[in-house]
Amino acid sequence: MKKLDKAGGLDSNILCLLENPSLRGAWGWQRNRKFPGKKSEIRHMASPQKLPIGIQAFETIRENNYLYVDKTQYVHRLVDEGMFYFFARPRRFGKSLLVSTLKCLFQGKKSLFEGLWIAKHTAWEWKKYPVLIIDFNELTHDTPEHLQLDLERHLLKTARMWKIHLEAPLLKGKLGELVFCLHQKTRMPVVILIDEYDKPIIDHLGKGEEALKIARKNRDILRSFLGTLKGTEISPLLRFVFITGVSRFSRVSIFSELNNLDDITMNETYAGMLGYVPQEIERHFQSHMAALAQKHGISPDEVCAILKKQYDGYRFSDDETRVYNPFSMLSALKHKNFKSYWFETGTPAFLVNLLREKQYDLPEIENMEADEQVFSTYDIDKLQAEALLFQTGYVTIKAVENGLYTFGYPNQEVRNAFLKHLLLSFMQEDGGTANSKFLRLSAYLRQENFDAFFETITAIFAAIPYTLSTQRDEAYFHTLFYLMVSASGADAENEVLTSRGRIDLVVEFSDKVFLMEFKCRQSAEAGIRQIQQKGYAERFRQSGKKLILMGINFSSEKRNLAEWKIATDMDEIRE
Repeated sequence: MKKLDKAGGLDSNILCLLENPSLRGAWGWQRNRKFPGKKSEIRHMASPQKLPIGIQAFETIRENNYLYVDKTQYVHRLVDEGMFYFFARPRRFGKSLLVSTLKCLFQGKKSLFEGLWIAKHTAWEWKKYPVLIIDFNELTHDTPEHLQLDLERHLLKTARMWKIHLEAPLLKGKLGELVFCLHQKTRMPVVILIDEYDKPIIDHLGKGEEALKIARKNRDILRSFLGTLKGTEISPLLRFVFITGVSRFSRVSIFSELNNLDDITMNETYAGMLGYVPQEIERHFQSHMAALAQKHGISPDEVCAILKKQYDGYRFSDDETRVYNPFSMLSALKHKNFKSYWFETGTPAFLVNLLREKQYDLPEIENMEADEQVFSTYDIDKLQAEALLFQTGYVTIKAVENGLYTFGYPNQEVRNAFLKHLLLSFMQEDGGTANSKFLRLSAYLRQENFDAFFETITAIFAAIPYTLSTQRDEAYFHTLFYLMVSASGADAENEVLTSRGRIDLVVEFSDKVFLMEFKCRQSAEAGIRQIQQKGYAERFRQSGKKLILMGINFSSEKRNLAEWKIATDMDEIRE
């Protein structure tokens, strides 16, 4: 794995996906069935299809032979079983492509669906319906006035395309008139597809009180505008309404006037509608996986394990279905590297600001718990960190028990990148080389280069401005230390439970485990003694790995590390 460490910045503590037999033999590799003991061989594959990174138009993908993962079974269920839907997913998860697919389906473009599930297994009537698409990515919303004007402009533009003249003076009336005229002109019910409905709101969060006022006014415009679709004169003229976004704002906040929407965000039936399940990866990406393995000189099992650890893990319902991030998977396969792709497409500044403002216990994000109410209480004036983290994709469902949901980072890509961003938010903008020094911490630990490790920790703490209002207590130092080590890529776990207490921090590698205990204004030796006296190491002795105990003492006066001491399991303490 040494070559991978250099190429992708990944640690070598990755387990193969042996528990998933359906993935073995995939991606251009297969085991010799006649001689089960023989090593895997490379199967010759056809040239791979082009990967549609950033392409959100279904027509473009199908007409230009880009790879399309067939989701039309879900699409057919949607259009066959209901009329009014709401569906939320994190950004870059394929919502716009889904909207485009629905558009082409209702426009009767049968040729685009040749060979897909809906064409082979259903008797879909390829009728041509009038389709109204409103993509809020394309609308100006920097002020409520501009949002209203651009919505009106978009409706007028659509009307001109259909040779319809709108006479209603107000925005809400224009939408109702356009639906009525489209129905009259075509004698067909109207399809309405709305993409990223919440963008005029969330783009203004975390930017101060004035921006929040804009968000509130934009929310009121959306509430009135969308409410038109439930009107007694308009609703009977509709065939299908589909609204997507990142956030699930409460019914009272946005959808009080459109309360007949079927929210399928956490519906088990649609858990795999966006993102890739393992069977889809096996079916569609064999050639690309073979090329990725060949470039890095590693086995298919290693490729499988790394991609799973990096990009899998998203769970959106009580069902156990988990999906890979589609944007990250496509980017990794195209660029033949294991980097953080999804996080780089946007910075959650408002989310980081909220966590800092509420002084959220950042290590607890990995084991956050909440009941199902957290999924339906999202409102501008009552922002909850738990709801935001889940809806934006920075945490996902890990377990469900008796109505209590446990959350955690979905994968290593999100965990490392988000923790890095949180760490940098504590540091000065001009922190210089300290801003990147933390990337070496994982390697220093793996090499047991403790001098370099603690020199780097000290330099990073020194880069944090003294003006920061947070209290310098043990919890503060614990949080920052956790962020530094975790953001470096190390497999760090906070507050690990044992039979006799909780270890402050455990960092695990393939051959060793670090048990760390933090103190403030005490002594590093006291931390070691606590680990030894409470038998924290007992839980890890059967692993066969080397156990290293760390006592770390901080000084609130110096605002930095005061001392550290090391012991190997039950050996004597050494500095």
